[in-house]
Amino acid sequence: MGSQAVEPELQTFLLDEKSNMKEVPQNKRKPSKKLEKGEVAHLNGIDYFDPFLERNLEHPTTNGETLTHLLKASLGTGILAMPQAFQCSGLITGIFATVFVSFVCTFCSYSLVKCAHTLYRRTKVSSMGYADVAEVAFANGPEWSRKFSSFTRQSVLWLLFVTYFGTCSVYTVIIASNFEQLFQHHMGFALNLRYFIAMLLIPLILLSYVPNLKYLAPVSMVANLLMSVGLGITFYYTLYDLPSISERPAVGTFATFPTFFCLTVFAMEAIGVVMPLENNMKTPRSFLGVFGVLNVGMGGVTIVYILLGFLGYLKYGEATESSITLNLPTEDIAAQVAKVCISLAVFCTYGLQFFVCLEIAWTKIQDNFEKATIYHNYVLRTVMVTLSVLIAVAVPTIGPFIGLIGAFCFSLLGIIVPVIIEFATYWDKVTVWMTIRNAVLIAVGFLALVFGTSNSVFQIISAYSTVPPVPTNMTHSAAQ
Repeated sequence: MGSQAVEPELQTFLLDEKSNMKEVPQNKRKPSKKLEKGEVAHLNGIDYFDPFLERNLEHPTTNGETLTHLLKASLGTGILAMPQAFQCSGLITGIFATVFVSFVCTFCSYSLVKCAHTLYRRTKVSSMGYADVAEVAFANGPEWSRKFSSFTRQSVLWLLFVTYFGTCSVYTVIIASNFEQLFQHHMGFALNLRYFIAMLLIPLILLSYVPNLKYLAPVSMVANLLMSVGLGITFYYTLYDLPSISERPAVGTFATFPTFFCLTVFAMEAIGVVMPLENNMKTPRSFLGVFGVLNVGMGGVTIVYILLGFLGYLKYGEATESSITLNLPTEDIAAQVAKVCISLAVFCTYGLQFFVCLEIAWTKIQDNFEKATIYHNYVLRTVMVTLSVLIAVAVPTIGPFIGLIGAFCFSLLGIIVPVIIEFATYWDKVTVWMTIRNAVLIAVGFLALVFGTSNSVFQIISAYSTVPPVPTNMTHSAAQ
């Protein structure tokens, strides 16, 4: 596959911040028998509009390609934290709890796309981004919601920015942690993890200077290959010489469950790419359905996450680190290869995550400062990378950091906001079942937000406090 083939794939993951809520011009509509029938129906007084016939895509993705993109988006570096998540939940509870988290994440993503399809027809547009769906749902919702439509759009955009920006900092810590272990093994002495994070500043700035996605495409190809090799070796080590299941607790404690939930939500949530994926499909109706792309993709993702989480915790027990690669025996050549491959893959993937943040921030600057030039664009890139590295230097603890992003950002973006959007979209058709179901989901999201965020903040403070923390049952997180 050449870089030309990968560029549309990368473009899929970028957020379209500017609203595409425009009716497709008449001269761009595809001629079809269905469309002709629609026009006749409209002449007879029936308001007919098929958004999927109106959608013109230069390079639409097939169902198989969309499924591949969804798997790639969901099987990210969060999978490395799944063994620690199972450490918080216990082996057996972890299986059922992971299925529950997957169901909640998938249902909310499904609901968001379903609302988008409804809003396409109401507003006669052919595609929308996440922020567009939120804005239009509120603008066409009950009277009280309409004045909040613009605020809702901006809130979604900035939550997406914070999510991806925080992920960039997490990536920096993961890269540095693996190289720190390799350095200590080969050099015979240790350096503080913060030095390794700081040393990544210049390489990451140079990576951020890649001008556009076209030139980043080969980097993404290399990242996919490296991650595949690294995860393959990691699975080999987790399967080798496994202890008995009876040696690990089947059920965790209530105090550690918020950490499990936050880590798992961070790992599995892909709400930011759901709408871009649907917008680029050749047959967008196939995204939904019992055996649609979304359900099939998330089902496969759930199986992989359960396998690595279960096997990783079964293998390493209470010694499980916040990234499973840190448990691999550094003295083995294969383990060293895995650490290097995954670290380089994460480094390459940093560029894609960074571009999402850059698009949001740069669009805001252009909207407010007409004289913004390419020079200012590169200044912004430098400042943003520097800030992400400084945050990683300040908090070089992977587990609580991942938990914080999962609790604060993904609880809002992945659970609470889609449910509110559904209420706003179908406000005149709300049923008792919808009310009960969505109330439960909002409660789950709110509990994850409050307890997960406070738990993660407590762990971060405890890890770097000079005063010994109050004894707690909360899980151990590797503080490098």
